[in-house]
Amino acid sequence: MRSKQFSVLAFAVAIGMACADTVLPAAERPNIILIVADDLGYSDVGFNGCKEIPTPNLDRIAESGAVFSSGYASHPYCSPSRAGLLTGRYQQRFGHECNPPLTAEFEDGEGTGLPLSERTLANALQDAGYTTGAIGKWHLGDAKPFWPNRRGFDEWFGFSAGSMSYWGDLGRKPIHFGVHRGDDPIDKESLTHLTDDFSAEAVSFVQRQHENPFFLYLAYNAPHAPDHATRQHLARTEHIEYGGRAVYGAMVAAMDEGIGRVMQKLAEVGADENTLVIFYSDNGGRREHAVNFPYRGHKGMLFEGGIRVPFVMKWPARIPSGVTIDSPVSALDIFPTAVSAAGASSESTERLDGVDLIPMLTSNERTQDPRTLFWRYAMGDEQYGYAVREGDMKLVKSAYKDHTFLFDLATDPWERNDISAEHPDTVERLEQRLAQWDEGNVAPKWPDAHGRNVRSEEATRQKYIDAASRGQK
Repeated sequence: MRSKQFSVLAFAVAIGMACADTVLPAAERPNIILIVADDLGYSDVGFNGCKEIPTPNLDRIAESGAVFSSGYASHPYCSPSRAGLLTGRYQQRFGHECNPPLTAEFEDGEGTGLPLSERTLANALQDAGYTTGAIGKWHLGDAKPFWPNRRGFDEWFGFSAGSMSYWGDLGRKPIHFGVHRGDDPIDKESLTHLTDDFSAEAVSFVQRQHENPFFLYLAYNAPHAPDHATRQHLARTEHIEYGGRAVYGAMVAAMDEGIGRVMQKLAEVGADENTLVIFYSDNGGRREHAVNFPYRGHKGMLFEGGIRVPFVMKWPARIPSGVTIDSPVSALDIFPTAVSAAGASSESTERLDGVDLIPMLTSNERTQDPRTLFWRYAMGDEQYGYAVREGDMKLVKSAYKDHTFLFDLATDPWERNDISAEHPDTVERLEQRLAQWDEGNVAPKWPDAHGRNVRSEEATRQKYIDAASRGQK
């Protein structure tokens, strides 16, 4: 069952839908900027304790708004996470559970990408009169019908696939997979470094659109591989002796610098006070060079390190500064929160799986009713891994470790102590909750290599452990 809070929200929104109009006048509606990092480690930003990678601009956003210490992605890796973010729904409900293959094929109304039956946050805000722009990595389908400028965004500057050279090199890939402005490919020679290019485009968007409410989706591909950074940004991490970490840190610093330029432009045009800014990472930090400390695991896993992410939100006109929220929140909450902030209604809102965070952020109560959050990843051959968090109890059914774990996050947020054997009743109850949730899900519409990859990773881990203890007598 969904929480009482969600039920009330869904009912209220459904009533508002009947009017199918915008509640707030244009002058009162906030601009909305949703900034997404790619594979950023939980502890790779200053507001979560990082001391070696400079993130002063993100830290200022955190200081002037709210930090979600238990902020979660809805999936442990790239494309499915973005599908959940932009639809506000568990991606398993519509089959977008795996990364789509790199293909531009689209025949008879079918292809591999965010199903065309799904409405996006951009659709909802566009209907409410917002000018909408998408910049950066898309990763929700390479065929043109899936592109952002056909999914509710008025403007698009970016690339459709899951990764790309930061210098704009395509290798042997067709130009279709390069950076585009709308449908038009961008000349590689006009690109510098994608992080800087996306930041510059975001600054331009704010400058051009600030007189009317706008929604900007700024989806950096940093710090996802490949590891490319300019000498200017590398200078900011020259104190880091490990080369791989230094390059990764420079990629994070480059993103932070660009975000600072966007925030500065907001201030210059007088729009910073009434702009809702949201920042989070699409999933936990990547296996190499990222730090998810003190949490267990990394991208691709359902342990905390794979799904608990840096997550902040500011809106000076409404949200108090210096707030820390410990209650668990999800990327699925961003859709209903943004729609609520805009005073808008949408025909798809009643299907959302998240909750509006504005009441919690603007009241004296910094907690919300206990929630149940779910995760699932596909392993192939109709096998899945699962996780569920209910209150402080978290169950992880690891398909590649072939074990069911139970953790009490109140006393063990690092997931070091499996208490499943001591609490069989809790295990059974949470498994039942998972089964009930899973009844509303569908099979993935296409496969990916996740199952093979995590099994290989687990086997490699075991080899190291076996080799280390081989000489013991």
